[in-house]
Amino acid sequence: MSHDPEAPRRSVIGRVARILSAFDRQRRSMPLTVLAQRAGLPVPTTYRLVTELIQHGLLERGPDKEIKIGLRLWELSTRGSDTLSLRDTALPYLEDLHEHLGQLVTLSVLDHGTVLYLERLAPEDFTLERALVAQRHPLHGASSGLVLLAYSPPEFQDEFLQKPLAQYTERTVTDPKILRRMLADIRQRRYSIVPGIGTAGWTGMAVPVFGPKNAVVAALSTVYPQGREDPAAAIPALQSAAFGISMALGATPPARR
Repeated sequence: MSHDPEAPRRSVIGRVARILSAFDRQRRSMPLTVLAQRAGLPVPTTYRLVTELIQHGLLERGPDKEIKIGLRLWELSTRGSDTLSLRDTALPYLEDLHEHLGQLVTLSVLDHGTVLYLERLAPEDFTLERALVAQRHPLHGASSGLVLLAYSPPEFQDEFLQKPLAQYTERTVTDPKILRRMLADIRQRRYSIVPGIGTAGWTGMAVPVFGPKNAVVAALSTVYPQGREDPAAAIPALQSAAFGISMALGATPPARR
């Protein structure tokens, strides 16, 4: 049997990743035994790794002895991050867009085959619990996801459309042939309008954001309750904000339509 000197290192890194991934919005802190269970690791192994992660500030132990993510991890994740630079550049435009439309607006990117939301601005009385910051969503279940998929490389589209796609509402499109036609239409119009594909009763609208070399680096979106959509106002506002962000990122995007 061949010996792989990197196997122990990958094993430790994999275990640490499982520990960090055990935290989410529902469980921001937890006892060690619960953390071990959620990470799928033995308690002694979890204790040893958690102790070391606490020493480095990547995890913290509160007065109640529960474990939570440490500020040091946030500090390291923000250093030199292109994603955070994108979010900081886009935020003033998002704030203007949110004030203009009075609706939920989001900024998202394509990451590991899903939509990852970087920023979210919502009205005070907004009740829809989705598109939260750092939340992921399936590409075919969101207007922003369809925009990001439409501008992704053909080989990525082929790979994505070959997979079984989950049905989230009765309007979620899972047929690869229909999705290909939708993606082609989005590229031609440079926006998407899709009612109820991710959450019933809501219509999403999204446009691409361009970066250096005119590659699409993000999507800008808004949602309306179905029956109250106003594409005539929303699409030009989205495109105007996306144009400003794109120019600030160093792109020379196509002229607004």
